[in-house]
Amino acid sequence: MMNIYGKNKGKLSYTLLRVVTKLSEVDRKTRHYGTDVPLYEAEIHMIKAIKESEGIHVTGLADQLGVTKGAVSQIIGKLDKKGMIIKDKDVNNQSRLVLRLSEKGEIAYLHHDKLHDKFDRLVMDALHGATEEHIELFLLFLSDLEKKVDSFEYEDV
Repeated sequence: MMNIYGKNKGKLSYTLLRVVTKLSEVDRKTRHYGTDVPLYEAEIHMIKAIKESEGIHVTGLADQLGVTKGAVSQIIGKLDKKGMIIKDKDVNNQSRLVLRLSEKGEIAYLHHDKLHDKFDRLVMDALHGATEEHIELFLLFLSDLEKKVDSFEYEDV
């Protein structure tokens, strides 16, 4: 068993915090995703959710994403102004709109997907030379850490 209180304890946690901070900064940047308009993180993730559940409505998106209908409506309004989505009347409920991507929204979705592919390659390059067992251990570590972070709170010490 590895001694977690050894010389690398602080180095490991601080390195992880730096990587997380850098990834957060990269993720927060606005990008054009192959279009003529900048898209924010929340907007591109809404585009992804609409693409993967085409014909979904605002309430369905809010439930799926775990946010309020008001938050979804705000982002949908911005995406509509940017020409990323198409709103259609729901054939089963005329008072409700269903959403799908416009041609520009499809382009943004594809470019976002390519960005994720690029990130996947970056991760695999960083793991170059690792055995399957090392990768499984690392995945187990990240999964366990993710669960612990969900209940972690910084408190004044």
